[in-house]
Amino acid sequence: MEKEPIQGNVLKTAATVAGAGALLSPVGLPILQGLAGVAVVGLGIFAAGTTVMKVGEMISGGFGQSKTQQEEDSPFL
Repeated sequence: MEKEPIQGNVLKTAATVAGAGALLSPVGLPILQGLAGVAVVGLGIFAAGTTVMKVGEMISGGFGQSKTQQEEDSPFL
């Protein structure tokens, strides 16, 4: 039975700890805040796009007509 070399696990763990330490250091905090900002902006763009799509579907489908929900339309099914 072959085992993974211990050196590989130790190096992987050391790299993980060093990377997390670098991001939480005073020099790395602006990078971490920048990444969080990019994520928030991306979420906002996604929400705005979804809203515009829904309004467009509502206008093109007519205000008084309701469309039956199908399985393909739902992102959760």
